[in-house]
Amino acid sequence: MADDGAPYPAHWEADVVLRDGATMRIRPIRPDDAAALQRFHVRQSPESTYFRFFAPLARLSDADLDRLTVVDHRDRVALVLVSGGEIVAVGRYDRVTPDEAEVAFNVADALQGRGLGSVLLEHLAAAARERGVRRFVADVLPGNARMIHVFRDAGYDVRQAYEDGVLSVAFEIDPTERSLAVMAERERRAEARSMAGLLAAGSVAVVAEGEVEAAAAEATARRLLAGDFTGQVHLVGPAFVGAVPVGDAPSGSGPGSGSGPRPPTSVRIRLEDLDAAVDLLVAGAPAERLPALVTRAAALGTHGVVVLPGARTDADAAAHHQEAVLRAARDAGVRLVGPESYGLVASGPHGRLTATPATALPPAGAVGVFCQSAAAGVSLLQALRRRGLGIGTFLSAGHRADLSGNDALQYWTQDPGTRVACVYLESIGNPRKFTHVARTLAARVPVVAVVSGATGQAVPPGHRVRTSREPRRVLEELLRQAFVIRAESTHEMLDVAQLVAAQPTPRGRRVAVLTNSGSLGSLVAEIARARGLAAAGEPVHLAAGAGAPEYGEALEALVARGDWDALVVAYVPLLGERDPAVGRAVAAAAAASGRTTLACVLGLHGLPEELGGADGGRVPAYATVEDAV
Repeated sequence: MADDGAPYPAHWEADVVLRDGATMRIRPIRPDDAAALQRFHVRQSPESTYFRFFAPLARLSDADLDRLTVVDHRDRVALVLVSGGEIVAVGRYDRVTPDEAEVAFNVADALQGRGLGSVLLEHLAAAARERGVRRFVADVLPGNARMIHVFRDAGYDVRQAYEDGVLSVAFEIDPTERSLAVMAERERRAEARSMAGLLAAGSVAVVAEGEVEAAAAEATARRLLAGDFTGQVHLVGPAFVGAVPVGDAPSGSGPGSGSGPRPPTSVRIRLEDLDAAVDLLVAGAPAERLPALVTRAAALGTHGVVVLPGARTDADAAAHHQEAVLRAARDAGVRLVGPESYGLVASGPHGRLTATPATALPPAGAVGVFCQSAAAGVSLLQALRRRGLGIGTFLSAGHRADLSGNDALQYWTQDPGTRVACVYLESIGNPRKFTHVARTLAARVPVVAVVSGATGQAVPPGHRVRTSREPRRVLEELLRQAFVIRAESTHEMLDVAQLVAAQPTPRGRRVAVLTNSGSLGSLVAEIARARGLAAAGEPVHLAAGAGAPEYGEALEALVARGDWDALVVAYVPLLGERDPAVGRAVAAAAAASGRTTLACVLGLHGLPEELGGADGGRVPAYATVEDAV
């Protein structure tokens, strides 16, 4: 019989990331979970059963199953973690006074130590607070150290007393500064590890099926095989049979490569024919095939699936297919990138992983890049390549059914190779979380963001991307509070990125100017003042025909001065060809001063070799002095 109580709280359902980066579904228990709960119970060891029920219990009786699965979602609440359609953990509370409830957990023996108990406690406490409960109590056997640690490690102030062989614990569940910090850190570590499982893949399977969808997969395979990735590559689909020299592999001697050559490429007709371990699956396949591919990939140990752009369908069918593949990924415990993703690029222990259909890529570097649509990915990669601006990580999340910009930000918080994070957002699904994560990252490296798309506007019918509901001015304020540098365009975002990636952060607002054009010098000073910067004395003007000797002498004098924080060097060869030695002089001065230096040199843009110093550093070049300032 059902308890009279609150309606089924669907808003308590959530997808969660565990300590090891795997994903599961958490939801309230339902009466039809009785059979699954019995299967979970009989799989548990006698010790785990005794810790939970304080008695040996080989099977649950029908009365026990009814009591445990039929709850009122108010005074009696139970949440389950589900993986592969099976219950793998249960957390519950039973109210004993108006503001106090007894709490209990049971986690599958094979999954203990992966943080399931912490996730259950976090969500159960949130549900309890919603129902007016303020305190959790529990009776724990002294040998059940794991349960005691779950309570303590959650950041709550746990009180305990020992009596009659049982340890009684009690703690207030209102969030504290410490408990909130613990929750945020658990989430950060879990999501970062989940991302690392994708970006450090040592084996990749590329699946090409369907006339339209296979094209992106075939392009991805060519890009992957042409690079210096030294892991195992598996190609799946009829298009690859006879078209790939399976014995050929790069030497692995390129920049960022792994320790040796890649193993021979394997080719299969179907993914079902593959029996090797696969860390990452890249799928160019019809939408209706994706759930089956995800399920099979999970059996091969896959951490994540990238779904490449495919054939267009009507909005309702596309939304249905997206939900189906997401549910398959959740059931399998793998991360989903896409649908409609332009892939990913990362440098890891197996060389440079180039799982993208891009025809040309930027060099390896220290910039992390996140975008959503494939179109944005194409544009960004080409712009980065033109500038010579190197990337460490590139991720296109497509429709963001699962993996989002927040996951990328979490990863960059612990990636020492990322010096600047660039995010191009067509929408923000969870602005509050974005702000919190971005603030954490911005404390370590600069974060530059462009936010476009339908922010605060009505969502078109059938739209498959989670959108931001807040007005644009609210999002702009959130970015400001998170210390995110807001750019108006991708051009401006990359202008900022190349500065902070190549030069030290300015220590103040004083700007010095060196140029061979009087009008340019005055313009720089005027723009600087208009932007709230301070001119460091009068601009240093050289003759129109000034070359490397004159620039070198003037730069040496500027380096000796201590009244500036950033230097803008403008060089326009008015009376002849550009002298490359001027660029070398600028780079040498930048290295000697240790202060921010920018250049505006006719014909140079990005991080050109001409502005490179002996120490390997580069001075960023800008098309106009307005961009430089």
